[in-house]
Amino acid sequence: VQLQASGGGLVQPGGSLRLSCAASGRIYSISGMGWYRQAPGKQRELVASISNSGSTTYVDSVSGRFTISRDNAKNTVNLQMNNLKPEDTAVYYCHIDGLGYYTDYDVPIAMKDYWGQGTLVTVSS
Repeated sequence: VQLQASGGGLVQPGGSLRLSCAASGRIYSISGMGWYRQAPGKQRELVASISNSGSTTYVDSVSGRFTISRDNAKNTVNLQMNNLKPEDTAVYYCHIDGLGYYTDYDVPIAMKDYWGQGTLVTVSS
């Protein structure tokens, strides 16, 4: 299984970016999906999450500015980030909470946490 994240980059304060993450492989179930971020010298924090029924949660600092969405049929999760601030600068990681997939030998595997590679978001003038 691979989680491929894209959409990071450099943006000025007040600007917007859209992060996307696609899960591929022999997946049979995904529970929650979300985005974490880690700024230099800080701990990784949950930014936003969405359940397979569409329930969402946000860290207070991004509420009203970021919107998370997912497409269950395509196993994708997106994060629309508006009105970006310098403090949003971080490496953003796609995350799956509850992943089920089959190995090449048709063995079902269930994992609690699965991470994608990070994508850097830099907010600076």
